[in-house]
Amino acid sequence: MAIHRFIFLVISSGIYVLLINSCSQLASCATENDACYQSSTGCVNHPYCRYVPVCYSSLMATKGIRPVIQYSTRIPNIPAGARWIQNGVIIAGYHGEGFNTNQFSEPLGLFVDDDETMIIADNWNHRIIQWKKGDTDGTILAGGHGEGNRLNQLNSPTDMLVDKETKNLIICDRGNQRVVQWSLRSGTSKGKVLLDKIFCYGLAMDDQRYLYVTDIGQNEVRRYKIGEKNGTVVAGGNGPGADLNQLEEPIKIFVDQKQTVYISDNRNHRVVKWNKGAKAGIVVAGGQAEGDALTQLFSPIGLVVDRLGTIYVADTWNHRIVRWPKGAKQGTVIAGKIDSNEGENQFEFPVDLSFDRDGNLYVVDWGNHRVKRFFIEKTQNNS
Repeated sequence: MAIHRFIFLVISSGIYVLLINSCSQLASCATENDACYQSSTGCVNHPYCRYVPVCYSSLMATKGIRPVIQYSTRIPNIPAGARWIQNGVIIAGYHGEGFNTNQFSEPLGLFVDDDETMIIADNWNHRIIQWKKGDTDGTILAGGHGEGNRLNQLNSPTDMLVDKETKNLIICDRGNQRVVQWSLRSGTSKGKVLLDKIFCYGLAMDDQRYLYVTDIGQNEVRRYKIGEKNGTVVAGGNGPGADLNQLEEPIKIFVDQKQTVYISDNRNHRVVKWNKGAKAGIVVAGGQAEGDALTQLFSPIGLVVDRLGTIYVADTWNHRIVRWPKGAKQGTVIAGKIDSNEGENQFEFPVDLSFDRDGNLYVVDWGNHRVKRFFIEKTQNNS
C-alpha cells in the first residue's frame, strides 16, 4: 500500500490538504516570477518542501485549493503580448463629481482585491470608499466626516493598501502628513496614527510586512516595520535632483518579492528601480525629459510591475497608460491617447492603475472622477 504525505495549507478562505508522495515529485516554480506553466497548476511555498516554491495540480487537492503564494503587493501575471479592448467601461463613479457614495471628487489611489473589490482614495471627499463587483454605490471604509485631523477624519488621502494578515487598511493621509491605520472589521469608527510628520503620497507592503512610504517633502522612500516610527531610507534621501541617487517628488511605488522598489519619479518624468540595498537607482522608463514621445513620460504617477518585469505606468499628463517591457528603450500605449476627454477610450489625467486576476486593467480617471475597466483581449497568445 502506498504511503502518502499531506501538506496542510492555511489560506485566507480556509485549510486545505494537498496529497503528495514527496517534494521531488513536484516541478519547481519559475525562478524569475514564481509562475507555473503547466495546465491547472499553481505555485506553493510551504515548510514541508523547505519553502522551495513548487507547482501543484488542482487535481491533487482534496477541495477547492488554489495557489497560496499571495503577495501583500499582488504581482500580476500578464502575458507578454497582451492587448486590451480600447473602449473602457465605467465601473465606479457614474454620475460626475460629487459627494454621494456613487460619486468621487478627484480620486487618486486604487486597490483591487482578488475578488475584484475596489478600494479607492476619494481625495477631495476625504474618505476611502469600497466598491464591490457589480455595485452601483460605494461603501465608506474610512473618513467621510469632512476634512480634518481628528481620528475619524482624513484630509486628502492619496493612497492605501490592505494588510491581509491583520485585516487593516493603511492609508496615506497626505493633508494631515501622517499614515493611519483603520480596521476593516465592522464597527470601526476611527483610525490609529502609525506615522506622523511625513508628507506621504504612496504606500506599498512587501511579503515580510515591511511598509514602504514615499515622502515627497524629503524626496525619499522609507521602509518601516509596522509599529516602529524610525524608518530606513531605501531610495533617494539625497535632496531633490535628477542624479541616479536622487528623486524629485516620488509619488507612487511598487515593491516586488525581492524587495526591489519601483518609483514614479514625478518631476524627473521617469520610473526608477532601486534594488534592495542599492545606493542609486536605475532608470527603467522615461528619463528623457517631459514629452509625449514613446521614449518619454510626462509626470507619471501610478505604476504596476508584472511577473515578467514589465512596467505599466500612468503617464498622467499624456493622458495614457504605457507599457515598458523589461529592458525596453521605449514604451507602447495600451490605453488612452494624448487628447484628454471623457470618451470611452480617453482619460483626463489618469493617476493610478491596477489589474485583476484575469488581467483586466483598472484605471483611476482623476479629471473625470471615475474608475474605468479595460478588458484584456482573449486571443490565442494571451488567453
